[in-house]
Amino acid sequence: MKPMIRICLCDEENKRFFGEGPCRLLHAVEETGSLRAAALSMEMAYTKALQLIRNAERELGFPLTVRKTGGKGGGGSCLTPEAKEFLHEYEVYRDACIQSCTEIYSQIFSRQP
Repeated sequence: MKPMIRICLCDEENKRFFGEGPCRLLHAVEETGSLRAAALSMEMAYTKALQLIRNAERELGFPLTVRKTGGKGGGGSCLTPEAKEFLHEYEVYRDACIQSCTEIYSQIFSRQP
């Protein structure tokens, strides 16, 4: 037996707008240089990926990606400086929550095999 912790951020109406999915998506955008390629790498529809990004941007109040349209050199996307900072903060928060919950779990269930 072990705990499983999922950390997500919710809006004022308790609707999730950021968690592991959008976190992984942003990392994939950073790696691939493209929202479309990032979505493809996660086996996600581009429209779903775009919706996740737009919902998070709306709630956070700043853009997460900068998009450049295609053409001779091709298009793509990259993370904004605010997105990189937010992503780092989210991951620090997530990791701290998981660590704390794991420690509490160990204290409470210390007698379990």
